[in-house]
Amino acid sequence: MKKVFLVSGLSLSFAMGYSVNRFFYSPNQPIMKKVTGIGGIFFKCKDPKAMQEWYAKNLGLQTDQYGTNFEWRQGEDSTKKGFTQWSPFKETTKYFEPSTKEFMINYRVENLEALVEALRKDGVTITDKIETVDYGKFVHIMDPEGNKIELWEPNDAEYDKIVTGRTK
Repeated sequence: MKKVFLVSGLSLSFAMGYSVNRFFYSPNQPIMKKVTGIGGIFFKCKDPKAMQEWYAKNLGLQTDQYGTNFEWRQGEDSTKKGFTQWSPFKETTKYFEPSTKEFMINYRVENLEALVEALRKDGVTITDKIETVDYGKFVHIMDPEGNKIELWEPNDAEYDKIVTGRTK
């Protein structure tokens, strides 16, 4: 008897969840993923070159003129690579403006155009236009406390060529 109630309850729960999902989300309008991961950590410092050398010596980071990249495999498809950039910037950089903060986080996103449209409708401050380069699309927004955020829709195949120096 308990088994019948359990199975009935699970079935009813699934059916209700499916119905609610179908009611609120049309099959023609898939649920939009927003942030899919961390694309980079950027911070200000007095001497980026010295900072890179310190991290290389003490923590083993293999740095170049931009910092370093952490390569990983994407959870939804482990055949695809993903990257997270670590970069120290000169403390006088204007790149973080209009934020006055010492850091900026880059978030990986999907469908940047749709996300920017949704953010704009929600009143989020967008500081520039979407920029498209070989390795993806970028735009910057501000959070309520004045932190500048970089959103990146990556083209990981092209980014991989930059990181590894390989062209296919």
